[in-house]
Amino acid sequence: MTTPNAPRQLRLIIETDDFDEALRFYRDVLGMPEQAAFATEGEDRVAILHAGTATLELASPTHSRAIDEVENAPSTDGPTLRFALEVQDTEQAVAAADEHGAELIAPPTRTPFRTLNARVQGPAGWQVTFFQELETLEEREGREGFSTDDQRPRR
Repeated sequence: MTTPNAPRQLRLIIETDDFDEALRFYRDVLGMPEQAAFATEGEDRVAILHAGTATLELASPTHSRAIDEVENAPSTDGPTLRFALEVQDTEQAVAAADEHGAELIAPPTRTPFRTLNARVQGPAGWQVTFFQELETLEEREGREGFSTDDQRPRR
């Protein structure tokens, strides 16, 4: 079943203290191409890396432990991640989430990176950001502030 406002993109936001190492690993080691993203200078750093098609896997704690065992991985509570979903209409996505009991954390807001973003508290402690692209990647690439990390000034 397809809904009119089905997500177009899944974006996981990973905050890291060692930005250079994370960028090197995901971009250079794993080969995820970097696209232009908005940041100012100095320690305000961001890289959006294309990771191909994404899926969202929901698992019960029992299933998660079973996967840990199958993969010989230690069972951990793990960090809580926030993920972002590109949608056609942010306000409509927020309304639909609200109808299903999600708590609004941040109302729809136009961002300097040319998106309309809103955040809700989803189930199981996950925060979900809905974002609606307000212009194409090609349009953004020509705007001030949009570049790849290696093109940004350092202090």
